[in-house]
Amino acid sequence: MNAITATTLIELSLKLAQSLTKNDRFDRLLSTIRQTINCDAVALLSFKDDHLIPLACQGLSKDTLGRRFAIAEHPRFTEICQSSNAVRFTSDSTLPDPYDGMLINSEEALPVHACMGLPLYFDHQLLGILTLDSLSPGTFDEIPERTLEVIAAMASVSLHTAMTLELLENNIQHSQQVVSALSQPNAVVEQNELIGHSSAMQKLKQEIALVGASHFNVLIEGESGAGKELIAHAIHQHSARRLTPMVYVNCAALPDNLIESELFGHVKGAFTGADSTRLGKFVIADGSTLFLDEVGELPLTAQSKLLRAIQSNEIQAVGQDKTTHVDVRIIAATNRQLEQEVEAGRFRADLFHRLHVYPITVPPLRERHGDIELLCGFFVEKIKRKLGFSQLTLAPDVLPYLTQYDWPGNVRELEHFINRAALKAGANSTMQPTKVQRPHSINPVRITLADCDKLTPTAASTKLPEDSLTTQQTTPLQTTLLSTRTKQINLRTEVDNYQRELISHILNDEKGNWSVTAKRLSTDRANLTRLAKRLGIYIEKQVKAIKTD
Repeated sequence: MNAITATTLIELSLKLAQSLTKNDRFDRLLSTIRQTINCDAVALLSFKDDHLIPLACQGLSKDTLGRRFAIAEHPRFTEICQSSNAVRFTSDSTLPDPYDGMLINSEEALPVHACMGLPLYFDHQLLGILTLDSLSPGTFDEIPERTLEVIAAMASVSLHTAMTLELLENNIQHSQQVVSALSQPNAVVEQNELIGHSSAMQKLKQEIALVGASHFNVLIEGESGAGKELIAHAIHQHSARRLTPMVYVNCAALPDNLIESELFGHVKGAFTGADSTRLGKFVIADGSTLFLDEVGELPLTAQSKLLRAIQSNEIQAVGQDKTTHVDVRIIAATNRQLEQEVEAGRFRADLFHRLHVYPITVPPLRERHGDIELLCGFFVEKIKRKLGFSQLTLAPDVLPYLTQYDWPGNVRELEHFINRAALKAGANSTMQPTKVQRPHSINPVRITLADCDKLTPTAASTKLPEDSLTTQQTTPLQTTLLSTRTKQINLRTEVDNYQRELISHILNDEKGNWSVTAKRLSTDRANLTRLAKRLGIYIEKQVKAIKTD
C-alpha cells in the first residue's frame, strides 16, 4: 500500500471536515478513509446499548445496513470495543468474522484475509467502531501504530460532529441529549426501530418528529402490514408523554356488548358478570397516549360514546353516575378509507374530524424504493438469533428476486417470508455433505433462491392488453367493469355490493347456517358474522303453527 505521510494525514483531515456538510456524510467519511488506507471493505458502526448499528458501509452487501450486531455474539467486535487502540487480527485468527458471507467480492465464507478495527472514542466514551477488511493478508501490518491513533482520533471527531449534526437536524438541542440518545435508548424504540432510508420513509420520519412533539390527535392510515402500530409507538416516543406507557386497544377484537366497559370501565354489579370494579382504558391511559388500532371497525353506537369522551375529556364508567376527567392523547389507526366510510354512513363525520387532526399515511412497501434490502438485513439478523445460527446470510441473487415483488402484505409479509426461508435454509444446510470448516466460519447458513417461496409476478408484469377482454370469454365481473368503463365508480361500494350478494347467496343455500357458510367461504365464522353485520345481512326467523287434525 502507499505510505501514509504527514501530508496524506493533513489531506485526510481536510476531506473529513468537508464531508460533514453533505447529506451522505457517513458514506463520504468512509470514501475519504479508503483513499488513505487501501481495503476491500470498510464499515462505520455506532455503539448503542450493547449493539453495533451500521451507519455506512462499502464493499459489503446492502443488507448489512439493516443488521443490528449484538456485541456479545461477535468476539471480534467485543475485542475492538474493549480496546483503546487499533486491533489487527492475524490472518490465522480462529475468531469468527461477523461479515462472513457479506463481502461483495467473496460470495462464500471469507478466505484468509486481513482484518482491522478502530474503536472511536470521544470524551472517553465509545461512539462506535471503524472496521477495515482486505482480501490480501498482511495489508495493514506495516501501518505504524501512531498513524492509526491519529486516523482514529480524526475519525472519532468527525463521527461525533456528524452525529451531532444529525441529531440537531432532528431538533435535539444539546450534547447531553445526544449522549442520552446514543447510550440509553428506549426499549420500545430499540425493539421497533423504523428501518428505511427511502424518500417516503424520510418524509414519514419528519412527520413523526413534527407531530410527536405536539398534543394533536393523530390518525394513521395505511395498508395492512405496513407498520401502523410501529408508527404509533414512534409518535409516542417523540412526545412529552414518552416516559409513560402507551395503552393499546384493538377495536376490531372488542365484542359489541363490552366495548363501553373496555374503554370506560365499569363498577361492580353494573351488569351480569361484573363481579368487580374495572378501570377502562381511558383511565389507565390518563396522562399518556391511547392507541386505538383498527378504529374503523367500531360500531356506530360505540363511536358516539368515544366522541363524547374525546370532546369533553370526561368518561363515565358503566353503572356509575359521576364522571371522571382524563388527560389522554389519541392516536388511531385504520386500514379503511374513513372518508369513504363517512360518505357511506358507516363512520361518524364528527368523530372522523376529531381523530383527523393530523393524518399520517404509512407508505406501502412497494413505494419504499431501496428499503427492502435494509429490512431483509434487519429480519435476517433477528431470525438468526431466534434459530441459533452462528451466521445467516443472503445469496447475491435473493435481494434482486425480492425487490421485483409488490409485497401486498407489506413489511409483515416480508418478515414472514424471510423467517420461512431461514428455517428452510437451516434444514437444507444440515442435509448437505459436510465441508471443511474454516476456524472463522462456525455453522454458517446461507439463504438461496431454493429456500425461498415462489413469488407470483407483480400486477405490472401480468397486465393484459386493453382489448384482451373483447377477444376472450368474459366473466360476470369483467362484464360489469366493461359496462362501467366510461363512468366513475366507488371501489369500496362495489366491493361491498359484491360481498353482500355472495354471502347472501351462500347463506340462503345453507339455510342460514353461519358455520357452513364460513367454511365454504374459507373464512373465520366470527369474522364472517362481523362482516355480515357491517353489510346489513341478517337472518330473520319465523314461528309457524302447524294445524293438527
